[in-house]
Amino acid sequence: MSDLDLLRAHVAGDRDAFAELFHRHRDRLWAVALRTLGDREEAADALQDALLSAHRAAARFRGDSAVTTWLHRIVVNACLDRIRRRQTHATVPLPDGVHTDGQPGRHTGGVEPAAPARDHDTALVVRQALAALPVEQRAALVLVDVQGYPVAEVARMLGVAEGTVKSRCARGRARLAVLLGHLRTGSDEVPDVPRVTGGNPRPPEGVGSTSGRSRRDASQEET
Repeated sequence: MSDLDLLRAHVAGDRDAFAELFHRHRDRLWAVALRTLGDREEAADALQDALLSAHRAAARFRGDSAVTTWLHRIVVNACLDRIRRRQTHATVPLPDGVHTDGQPGRHTGGVEPAAPARDHDTALVVRQALAALPVEQRAALVLVDVQGYPVAEVARMLGVAEGTVKSRCARGRARLAVLLGHLRTGSDEVPDVPRVTGGNPRPPEGVGSTSGRSRRDASQEET
């Protein structure tokens, strides 16, 4: 069955269809949540919130995009909602490859590949630098550079223009280049990675339609 078939079966009352749909995509959905939030417990909770929302909203899915795009949009929204609520970034743990969030029997789904021991410090610095980005830039970079989605697909996930995705990625990469420059030069000095408190001139926006936004508004958002 296709993703759309499973979603329709779920709406029609099939109790197993949505679980099958989730198991198909849980690894990538988990990776997006974890990279966006930088914290396993927060990511697990956000993923759970997103899946509950998707489960309840399935009947309203209009088929304007692929089911997986729709699921990713809901997951990213759940992550951004949590970031807005906490307003600070949690300390990023080292990757350990564990599938649970620390609670016995609770499976978060997805595999977080553990870095080799000698690369743990580098992995932590990179994660901290990613967490220091404004949330819109971080979400775009996670989807494009980490997960490998095409810009056009990410634009649909985030509900913004392709040019906006490209701009956010470019700005995020430029900031990461500054924060991680010591890795390229081989310097032992690791710069402080500041927490983001006012990186954007406006509060983080949700993942939704921007059909009513003018080009001028989109341009101002990226400045």
